[in-house]
Amino acid sequence: MANPSIQNDLRKTRASPGTPLYVHLPFCAAKCHYCDFFSVAAEGHDRGALLEALLEEARRFAPREPRTVFLGGGTPSLLEAPELVRVLEELERICGWRAAAGEVTVECNPESLDLAKARLLRDLGVNRLSIGFQSLDPATLQLFGRVHDVEMSFAAFEAARTAGFENLNLDLIYAVPGQELEQWERDLTRIVALKPEHLSAYNLTFEEETLFAKWLEEGRLKPLPEERELAFFWRTRERLAEAGLRAYEISNFSRTGRECAHNLNYWHNGEYLGIGPSAVSKVGDQRLANVKGIQGYARRIAEHPDALVSSEEPGALTRLGETWWLGLRLARGLSQAQARERARFPEGEHDPMPDVAKTLLGQGLLEEFEGRLRLSLAGLPLADYVARQFLAAAG
Repeated sequence: MANPSIQNDLRKTRASPGTPLYVHLPFCAAKCHYCDFFSVAAEGHDRGALLEALLEEARRFAPREPRTVFLGGGTPSLLEAPELVRVLEELERICGWRAAAGEVTVECNPESLDLAKARLLRDLGVNRLSIGFQSLDPATLQLFGRVHDVEMSFAAFEAARTAGFENLNLDLIYAVPGQELEQWERDLTRIVALKPEHLSAYNLTFEEETLFAKWLEEGRLKPLPEERELAFFWRTRERLAEAGLRAYEISNFSRTGRECAHNLNYWHNGEYLGIGPSAVSKVGDQRLANVKGIQGYARRIAEHPDALVSSEEPGALTRLGETWWLGLRLARGLSQAQARERARFPEGEHDPMPDVAKTLLGQGLLEEFEGRLRLSLAGLPLADYVARQFLAAAG
């Protein structure tokens, strides 16, 4: 249990009841070549010690009755059955999520999700799974460093359905070096035939400190030309819309009412609490980040009031710029009033964002719709550029 003599030093306030909870479980079967999230190959690490440190952090800081819970990583489904029971049952004792959370998601990779594991997660109260297919091309899976094959992906999906899951997300990556649009269209046809409730489809990016970034620098990988990436982007939206999966965010598609509630909170710039190594939080006006590293995280929890490596309080203008950056990723966009409310922007303080919006409207990158501003068709592929204009105005 938590040491009663330990007092909170960097966190100015505890997350209020109902705040969404994110739990970072960093273990994977192997590190993917494109991945820049904090994750480690599970072999050789003391998983028990890490889980106890994570639960200790939850005892100190997890909100009561979170309205969403998301177990990500890493590969949470890699945990053995007793470990999953330990984590989810203890989190229930700590914060009472079962009666409160409308959405409880666990990220899975196909190689670690069979029928027994799926049934266990369902019995424990999980009601949504996100399964990392990433590709239906064997050569691409090998390039990515994935340890599953295509057949395992379909078997994992079938196991989830058989276990009773009625809310499933599939993760995919497109615009891979050497990938042909026709191949991607065939893959999409096979995916939509499964009738998932949600699909996350990401344009491949070469993140710093990944093997892919190293190979790009060495010339071993060559990104697709921009015009071909755009062809993938538009064809993905068209094909999924035809299948009833609406693009409610730039890279996320769902059937009506099946949007990811946990992620919507991020895009609304809402508060959330993250626990585990490298997890980040937004509590009040504070932005908090936990230390990375398995041993470093466990040691920090044992020796300090929290696991934080940084804590900052962005000013009102920065919060407003961030709110526009996040909100414009959504198909609905947001209004000036919504942006100020979500950013807790003070009444009477000068707001430069209407001038930014006016310029972008004039450039045809934004449009007005039902009292809100949203990305236009011309602005969708330039979302990062649009976001930078609002962030730059925040200083």
